[in-house]
Amino acid sequence: MTKLANMGTLGLAAIATFASAPAFAAGTTAGSSITNTATVDFQVGGVSQVQQSASDTFVVDRKVNLLVEEVGTVTTSVVPGQTNAVTTFQVTNTSNEVLDFLLAATQITGGTAAHGGTDSFNATNIRVYRDNPTTGTVGSWDVGDALVTYVDELAADATARIFVLADIPTGLANGSVAGVQLRATAREGGTAGSQGAAVTQTAGANTAAKDTVFADGIGVNDANRDAAHSAADDYTVQTATLTVTKTSRVISDPFNLTSNPKMIPGATVEYCIAVANTGAADATSVSISDSVPTQLTYTASTILLGGTVSGGTCNADGTAGGSYAAPVVSGTIATVAAGATRTLVFRATVN
Repeated sequence: MTKLANMGTLGLAAIATFASAPAFAAGTTAGSSITNTATVDFQVGGVSQVQQSASDTFVVDRKVNLLVEEVGTVTTSVVPGQTNAVTTFQVTNTSNEVLDFLLAATQITGGTAAHGGTDSFNATNIRVYRDNPTTGTVGSWDVGDALVTYVDELAADATARIFVLADIPTGLANGSVAGVQLRATAREGGTAGSQGAAVTQTAGANTAAKDTVFADGIGVNDANRDAAHSAADDYTVQTATLTVTKTSRVISDPFNLTSNPKMIPGATVEYCIAVANTGAADATSVSISDSVPTQLTYTASTILLGGTVSGGTCNADGTAGGSYAAPVVSGTIATVAAGATRTLVFRATVN
């Protein structure tokens, strides 16, 4: 009973030890020699003889494998004219050897982008950076990160954070999409600071030397078992789309006053410039100007900014502001939020 209990305890300890051992995707380092020795003890006529033994040694071959992944699961929101728009990827070396990885950032032409939109434009000035956590913010692009064309000396099971940056053209409509892809290709040899050569897979039967096997899967723009892998992200334009409507209405005239007034000389006319934002982003610093016709005389201190519209009619609920420098009425609305309409209202008299 005691022996069984002890064996159970040892068994559980062994399981616990096994479970706590670290798991490495890369496995035993390529080029390692593994030696195993078998021994044979025997007797002749009851007398022990010299032990016999035999050994076998083989070299661990190289498994070339890698994974390129998009960091995050949403599109990168951009605005027209934005510079240094960032998409983020990571490259993981799941090979069993230190390797370099050549990097190539490209754009798709038409078709469905990574997050479901239809590719409709190309960003410009595409370039690739590697995160440098010692000179800036870990995981976020900053000026301390290095502009690169390859990942140098990436250890087995190690990951490199990669940023693809681009500039966004002006004049793009809300919802425009640009698909971006990053491909990494394994390279071998070379010293730190120099890119290695292309990796070749060993053909034919296993040899006594360190052979090479490609073990990578299919990415978005590479094939199965080609020593490369790739992933996709995209930029989606989220901008303000402004529609401007200008209306006028008569407020009063000298004879009818405010009861059914007419547009006769001496009548007071109210102009409303309504700015509607049907886009997906707020419009800020919205500057409006309007030249008063020579047949009208501007009524001082009547400019109202940031008012609303109800049923197609401008409300007199704006804030006094703006300026008049003959013949121009002007004013700035700080923000016209996405989905909102804001107004500039002023009055003038018919000459």
